[in-house]
Amino acid sequence: MCGKLLQRLGTFALLRLQLLGHFTLFFCAGLKHIGTTAKIFGRTLRQLYAVGAQSLFVILLIGIFCGMVLGLQGYYTLVKFGSVGLLGSAVSLTLLRELGPVLTAIMLAGRAGSSMAAEIGVMRITDQIDALDVMDINSVAYLVSPRILACVVSFPLLTAIFDVIGIIGGYLTGVLMLGINSGAYFYRIAASVTLTDVGGGFLKAIVFGLLVATVCCYEGYFTHKRRDSVGPEAVGNATTSAVVLSCVLILASDYILTSVLL
Repeated sequence: MCGKLLQRLGTFALLRLQLLGHFTLFFCAGLKHIGTTAKIFGRTLRQLYAVGAQSLFVILLIGIFCGMVLGLQGYYTLVKFGSVGLLGSAVSLTLLRELGPVLTAIMLAGRAGSSMAAEIGVMRITDQIDALDVMDINSVAYLVSPRILACVVSFPLLTAIFDVIGIIGGYLTGVLMLGINSGAYFYRIAASVTLTDVGGGFLKAIVFGLLVATVCCYEGYFTHKRRDSVGPEAVGNATTSAVVLSCVLILASDYILTSVLL
């Protein structure tokens, strides 16, 4: 009994290691073709529009409400200690270090990442990717590399917008609604925020962009190899798996990066 259990655990571990190696090779192939494909610029611009510009409204909406909630919660926490003047520091550092890059990445995984997985998955089950290979067009360079590059560019920019809008949301709640001095609010932001905080948030955003793009493209690209379903159902399951796995990896990598950066 114990031997069979160990055998199953070993088989499971080996399969997961094989999957990790396959995923790593797919990621490296996508990165390699960014610099070796001459016609990547036009496709990258289209993906920048799809990932970045079309996600802007969602980021603005989530950012303003996130900042307002932080301002409200921070005020009623700090007022107990007579430290409401530190609200600017609390809101800005929370957004720059954690909530900005994490919430931006999760929202983009749900909006843009799901679209990537579904689009590539449909191309796979309708044999369009096989057609690219037949025409001697590298399908990874054509489909995956522009999306990775677009996410690496879009995620930090949208994170910066999220941070700024969130700080404005905290201002609306703390200063305009609850009566904190506006000078003290912005002074605390200027005094507490450093380039290390900003750089750390941007580093997280870049890592999250790489993870989301690679995971979503991987799930879509290998839709035909899923064991749980085939055809359109496989596309739906691949899209769901892509979003869930992206969110889990975002939170896990956030912990690792925070441990390193602190």
